[in-house]
Amino acid sequence: MSENIHEMDEAQEEDFALAPETVNEVLDAVEAGEAGKVEALLDPLHAADIADLLEQISGTQRRALLSLWSTEIDGDTLSELDESLRAKVVSELPAGVLAEAVRDLYTDDVVDLVEDLDAAGQETVLAALDSTDRVAVERALSYPEFSAGRLMQRELVKAPEHWTVGQAIDYLRGEDGLPEQFYHIILTDPRMRPVGYVTLGRLLGSPRDTALSDIVEDSFRIIKVTQPEDDVAYAFNQYHLISTPVVDEDDRLVGVITIDDAMAVLDEEHDEDIKRLAGVGDESLSDNAYSIMWRRFPWLAVNLVTAIAASMVIAQFEAVLIQIVALAVLMPIVASMGGNAGTQTLTVAVRAIATRDLTGANAWRVLRREIAAAVMSGIVFAVIIGVIGVIWFGDIRLGYVIAAAMVINLAVAGFAGLLIPLALDKLGIDPALASGAFVTTVTDVVGFFAFLGLAAMVLL
Repeated sequence: MSENIHEMDEAQEEDFALAPETVNEVLDAVEAGEAGKVEALLDPLHAADIADLLEQISGTQRRALLSLWSTEIDGDTLSELDESLRAKVVSELPAGVLAEAVRDLYTDDVVDLVEDLDAAGQETVLAALDSTDRVAVERALSYPEFSAGRLMQRELVKAPEHWTVGQAIDYLRGEDGLPEQFYHIILTDPRMRPVGYVTLGRLLGSPRDTALSDIVEDSFRIIKVTQPEDDVAYAFNQYHLISTPVVDEDDRLVGVITIDDAMAVLDEEHDEDIKRLAGVGDESLSDNAYSIMWRRFPWLAVNLVTAIAASMVIAQFEAVLIQIVALAVLMPIVASMGGNAGTQTLTVAVRAIATRDLTGANAWRVLRREIAAAVMSGIVFAVIIGVIGVIWFGDIRLGYVIAAAMVINLAVAGFAGLLIPLALDKLGIDPALASGAFVTTVTDVVGFFAFLGLAAMVLL
């Protein structure tokens, strides 16, 4: 029974991913120049899967594929593409094909597409829109980058706050221009300011004579058009929102942000944090080797400087190392353990700062906890490595030295792993971008200095 369930789970997992066989079949059809077969293979695929396919193949293969199939590409596929690749694909599409692809997109998707294009590409897309949508997109582009104004869509459903359920239902049934998907009816006052919203479930489940104002949701929140998008994503995650209205500087309703856009921002932030912690910047699998090299170069250069700093500490104890060769064997252990412990604390701290769980109000309590955990871990591993040092080199003093250095370095790692990202955040520097290099430097320098300094005092 359990084996059958496991097989079913594996089958379901395969259904939610682009099969390698499909990619190979498409590439074979492209190589053979069979446009009909390419269309037949791609037609049943979801837009996200087609975007994955375009991201997985090489630039030459992608251009060959688009030359056969570009007339079938739609706006949804363009929206699903990674930003770094989207501009390349758009540049390879005929103007007419691109214009047709974006006509059915919501304004927020058009904005997301247009903002990464050059002036010529933007004009091509904007020219394809009707006058109302073009004004909406241009207005959205006038808002700051990474703001709610860029994230919102103009397509929404609103109703006067004095309406009843029956009036709202009659309006929905008779209106031709409703969005394809919406979650709330936003209630507005006579000055077009949002005062609440009603879910479709509450609407359909209430008697016709019920006032809409009597069935509004408690989760109602308002987003300013200039509010940073990370604040928007935080609000959706914190208050479990599905959609929320956006207002201008006069508090008038100008758009709505839906959960899919907010979650996309969260995903982008998670992806960005992970990459920055590793010092790889904003790169993707579609980038070429040259651009990847230049994105990674600055942090490799920083790492070289920090490694030199650690080496300078070692150089101060050259005489000790010459006399006791065992120190050279054991000292990387202390630095490595400190670096790993610091990275663990750093990762938790950066994530907590991003989710706003770590603030000035609880920093001291969290710091005490991290140092306590680091010291306890240090004691456990100090005993282990101390015993190993005694058995390996037959000198109990060496065991004491490496054990003490381990405790010191792990305690410092916990301290630095938390305080460094907090300090950078206070200075307005992204902690995910710069914390790793600083924490590694601290643990390397302290680890080498503690181990070699104690060895000089105890063993000589």
